[in-house]
Amino acid sequence: MKVRLALVSVAFVALVAGPLRAETAEQVIARARAYLGSEEALNAVTSIHFSGRLEGVDRVPSKDDKTKLVDVPVSLPAEIIFQKPYQQQIILTRPDAIETTALDGYEAWQRRANPLKPAAWQVNLLDSGQIKRLRANTWENLSFFAGLEKKGGRVQLGGEVNVDGIACVKLSFVHDTNIIFVRFFERATGRLIKTETESGAEIREEGEMIVNGVRFPHKVINKSAGGQITTITFDRVVLNERIPASQFAVPDLRPN
Repeated sequence: MKVRLALVSVAFVALVAGPLRAETAEQVIARARAYLGSEEALNAVTSIHFSGRLEGVDRVPSKDDKTKLVDVPVSLPAEIIFQKPYQQQIILTRPDAIETTALDGYEAWQRRANPLKPAAWQVNLLDSGQIKRLRANTWENLSFFAGLEKKGGRVQLGGEVNVDGIACVKLSFVHDTNIIFVRFFERATGRLIKTETESGAEIREEGEMIVNGVRFPHKVINKSAGGQITTITFDRVVLNERIPASQFAVPDLRPN
């Protein structure tokens, strides 16, 4: 009888302990947000302005054979701005061109200008697919993981995964069928270990910068599905600037 009672007790403990160990996506997100900062600090963020350098490679025609492309290392000043609800701007400054990509709600554009010839510039409007991706990227940077369902997306719990020897919980942030951010959070702390996209890219973060009580990475490393690596190192992060709407608006395309 004692043995039988012991087995029943073990079974009861297993039934009770199982649900206690299981976590919801909301609980994982809450821990991830707590790692980044307090709810008050995170909810107070209305804009983020990153300044730093982008390092990677450009594919350019070979000097010996213009029909072939070769990889050339580049290191470029970079400015990245996100502003609620859906405004974004990225500026890369090259020796011969200033490249700007911007999102303004449901409009997006790219502008290439010659710094030595201010009148020499061209603008391209981005298509709906590119706009959706920029909107998703803007949300990801300003939401700190919370509230995707209110925007028409969903978060899927993928269970426990080991990443680099670290026990993690996998969450998929699904903005659309072809716009998905798969994130791996350290189970013990909520720290983001890595992000994967539906295209096979992998994003890692290194170091930290704490601004107004919010934790940001010092460096972001993006590895494409093809193995190309792009690194952005930030030297400055400014929160809650009020960026004029005109900075995101589509440039006037009418001839002077």
